Amino acid sequence: MSATASVDWSLAVHRTLKDAGVKIVGYVPDGGHKRLIELCHADAGMQTVVMTTEEEGIGLISGAWLGGEKSALLMQSSGVGNIINCLGMVAECRFPLVMLITMRGEYGEFNPWQVPMGQATQSVLEDMGVVVQRADAPEAIESAVNAALRLAYNSYCAVAVLIGQRVIGIKSFQEQVNQ
Repeated sequence: MSATASVDWSLAVHRTLKDAGVKIVGYVPDGGHKRLIELCHADAGMQTVVMTTEEEGIGLISGAWLGGEKSALLMQSSGVGNIINCLGMVAECRFPLVMLITMRGEYGEFNPWQVPMGQATQSVLEDMGVVVQRADAPEAIESAVNAALRLAYNSYCAVAVLIGQRVIGIKSFQEQVNQ
């Protein structure tokens, strides 16, 4: 996995969010989204909101929509379990929701705690009525995000783009200790 691929998809996603009129980006800090988060922070036309837990993001996107703004949530697959109950409100109220989710617990995972939710993320989201699209290669991410934004904001539904672990790279225990 080259750093260039990571930068390329992050730049493309940032441009896609901007072109779609996304003004607010909520996130829980995540290494897989690091470059995208930096780009959103540097963009004077976007407001970034760091969250302590993912379910705060559902309130953020709901409030943004009611205030006339488009938003997106960035999270890791392990955080999906935190928003399940809140997704009921999104479905009932028909708020558009776009989630960009970096996957863990997949290809080459070193942390056993990441595996259960990583393996369940797609089916759990689908069970809650979320449309799920996967992007397992850097070149697939931009079009998946563009399609997700169009679907969510034209159909008032929840859409998740799952960015595969092969794209964000495999972490190791030693990398985590050294950070």
